Amino acid sequence: MSNVVVLDNGAGLIKAGIGGECDPTAIVPNCMCRPLSSKKWLLVDQLLSPTEDLNSATLCRPFDRGYLINPDLQTSLWSHIFTNLLHITPSQSSLLLTEPLFNLPSIQRSIDEIVFEEFNFNSLFVTDPPALVHLYEASRRPYGLVSKTQCSLVVDCGFSFTHAVPVFQNFTMNFAVKRLDLGGKALTNYLKELVSYRAVNVMDETFIMDDVKEKLCIVSLDVARDLQIARALEAVEADYPIQDESMRNVGSTLSESQPSLLLVETGAIGFPHLVLFGQS
Repeated sequence: MSNVVVLDNGAGLIKAGIGGECDPTAIVPNCMCRPLSSKKWLLVDQLLSPTEDLNSATLCRPFDRGYLINPDLQTSLWSHIFTNLLHITPSQSSLLLTEPLFNLPSIQRSIDEIVFEEFNFNSLFVTDPPALVHLYEASRRPYGLVSKTQCSLVVDCGFSFTHAVPVFQNFTMNFAVKRLDLGGKALTNYLKELVSYRAVNVMDETFIMDDVKEKLCIVSLDVARDLQIARALEAVEADYPIQDESMRNVGSTLSESQPSLLLVETGAIGFPHLVLFGQS
C-alpha cells in the first residue's frame, strides 16, 4: 500500500508526517546550520540536539521572504527527513505538499522537478495551508458553522508574512486575500535588537533568540496585568549560555512593543500588545 507523506513546508519550520496519523512525526527547522567551532553543517533535527553549541552559528535557509530560492538545499533537507525521520521510500509513496499563496510558476516547476525527478514520488498534490485548515475544521465538527456554511476566514501567521484568507464553498478566494509583510522572522529580529541594545550583543545569535521568542514571549491582551504577574513570578525566566559571556538570565525585564516599532504599516489591521521578555 502506498503511503501518503504530508509535508507542511514552511520557511521557518517543516512539519512532516504520514497521512492518517494524529500528529506530525517531525517538526524541525527548515534550514542548515554551521556552529562557529565546527566546519560541519547540521541539518534539521540535528539543530535540536542539546549537545550542539549554536552560539554565533551560521544559518542557511532555502527560503527568502517566503519563497523558495535554493532548490538544492531544500532537496538535501527533504532527503534527510525522508530517510532519517520518516523512514519512507519516496518511490513507493505519494506526497501532499503545502506551498505559499501566490507562488511563482518558476518555483512551482522547480518543486515538481524535485518531487518527481529527485525523489520519484508516485503522485503529488499541492495546496495552500489555509485551505487545509478550513477542511480540517469542517471535518472536525461536521455539524458546526464552518461545515454548514462552507466558508471561513483563515489567518495564516507564517515566518515571513501573514495572510488573511477567505474561504468560500471550500475554495480559497485568492482575489480577496490580504497580505501583511510581517511574520515570525521580523519579531525575532526585533527581539535581537531589544536585547542587544540593553546589555549583550546577540545580533548573531539568530537561532538562540528565536528559541527565546518561542519559549518566553507572549501576546498579551491585558498588558498591565501581565506585567504585574511577570514581576511577581519567576515562571517566565530561563538561562541561556552566550559565547564569551557568562550565563545570561532572560525573563525579568519586559517591554511593550507596538506594531509601529516594527516599521509595519498596519492600516486597519489591529494587533494585540506584544510583550517581549528581555534581559535582566
